[in-house]
Amino acid sequence: MNRREKEQIVSDLHKKIEQFKAIVLTNYRGLNVEQINLLRQRLRDEKISYHVVKNTLMKLASKGTDLEKLNDYFEGPTAIAISYGNPIVLSKILYDFTKTQPSLEIKVGLIEGKVMPLEELKALASMPSREVLFAQILGGIQTPGGQLGGALVNAIQQVFGVIQARVDQLAKSEAPGT
Repeated sequence: MNRREKEQIVSDLHKKIEQFKAIVLTNYRGLNVEQINLLRQRLRDEKISYHVVKNTLMKLASKGTDLEKLNDYFEGPTAIAISYGNPIVLSKILYDFTKTQPSLEIKVGLIEGKVMPLEELKALASMPSREVLFAQILGGIQTPGGQLGGALVNAIQQVFGVIQARVDQLAKSEAPGT
């Protein structure tokens, strides 16, 4: 690879990492081409890119971006997963993949400018999806409202029951022959 090609790669990488929401660095040693392609396909389905790049080129591309915070992790075989959307999805896909392919090692993540060590990425991956969280919040909001509504209906029914009993009692006392 000549200097011009390297400069083009650095420029392209720099453009890709300028607008990221989440980046995760992995060590792909031990994975064969088929396994890496399977991982790439899973990530691509969620519009996440996965690149194997020389560490020196990645360090050059990261200059002037938040990715510089991860320069110490660019050692050994390194691949970078770049997400422009929901960072939880990226973490989930990588952790799900490590369950079947333990050779993939997750090194570190960078989510919206914050360095995320392995433990925090794992916690993020175990979070429910955004849709599930919204459903849980909505359920939490609806449950007390439903309980309050049920209590009010029950109280109103009891009041109507007392009124109806009094009406029946008065009707009985006014009936002829009593």
